[in-house]
Amino acid sequence: PRATSARLALGNIHRPGALTPSVILSLGLGLTLLVALTLIDANLRRQLTDSIPDVAPSFFFLDIQNSQIDAFTARIEADAPEAALESVPMLRGRITSLKGIAARDYPAGEAAWILRGDRGITYAADEPEGTVLTQGEWWPADYDGVPLVSFIEEEGRQLGLEVGDTLTVNVLGREITAQIASFREVEWQSLSINFVMVFSPNAFAGAPHAHLATVTYPAQPDDATELALLRSVTAAFPGVTSVRISDALDEVNALVEDLALAVRGAASVTLIASILVLAGALAAGHRHRLYDAVILKTLGATRWRILSAFLIEYALLGLAAAIFGLAAGTLAAFGVLEYVMSAGFTFLPSVALSAVGIALVLTIGLGLIGTWQILGQKPAPVLRNL
Repeated sequence: PRATSARLALGNIHRPGALTPSVILSLGLGLTLLVALTLIDANLRRQLTDSIPDVAPSFFFLDIQNSQIDAFTARIEADAPEAALESVPMLRGRITSLKGIAARDYPAGEAAWILRGDRGITYAADEPEGTVLTQGEWWPADYDGVPLVSFIEEEGRQLGLEVGDTLTVNVLGREITAQIASFREVEWQSLSINFVMVFSPNAFAGAPHAHLATVTYPAQPDDATELALLRSVTAAFPGVTSVRISDALDEVNALVEDLALAVRGAASVTLIASILVLAGALAAGHRHRLYDAVILKTLGATRWRILSAFLIEYALLGLAAAIFGLAAGTLAAFGVLEYVMSAGFTFLPSVALSAVGIALVLTIGLGLIGTWQILGQKPAPVLRNL
């Protein structure tokens, strides 16, 4: 560059004995961990809380018996006439084989959780409202052929299933083999009623089962309204299990807050350690900086010329450390979220801007503290001791 200050700054960066390696390693590695932890924290927060819809069910009611469903519906309509009630039949079943291969021997990969333990299953004659089929077709309302099943799309692909493949479930001790008729999208974050498997009604003709229901208010109700409904249902149907969604979300939010506190603690320790190492590196080069400033002042350089050279140098070092830390930290967060947690990754620009800001503030701030002391030194005493 033509500017003298910029030439001095670049010379200071790449000359022998420069602070560049110490600054980049200390601040860059600290920012790497800071960015990685912050991105992991922010992505988990987004997935656990931000993905929850504005209007979500207030209650889940489980184990509603066939003989109770009409009375239960009447109770909800009387106590919460403005709320929407959705109920579906529900059974419990375990997948025992896929494509003729026993579940214990099937290569399930990431979807192995589906083959562990019982799963909630249901049946429906008509395609449920809001269902999005990604492949295949829904069966006719009066279907009475080979049992059919609609399977969750993402996990179905992970299991290597295709339309036309068969699976066997054990329900109430009875083995039922069904053919996959379709795949469908399921958004678990919607908090609506969703199942891994939805069967055609003829698959469970005559089988005893309970019902699962949700109650959704058009707007978020206050605690008194929800608790009044909860007390009414509990008193009338003591055998029905009631799950208040706000209580579950409070638990999730508490978990997220604890996680965030731990992440911030680790990030703070990392940043403090980086500041100490960076301060040590700058202090180690203090004498060389002092000699440089004295020589330049002797040769006619003004204080502003020397100060601007140091400012450019520290800004370039901070920017380089920020780019290094941002790139490495983003890759680390991506690896942890995608391959360790299987949680999905979204890059957040605010984290990038924060990393760049922290790096520039630290390098320029700490550098200026030392530089200001250097500029106040008289040249004569220093030159006599060279």
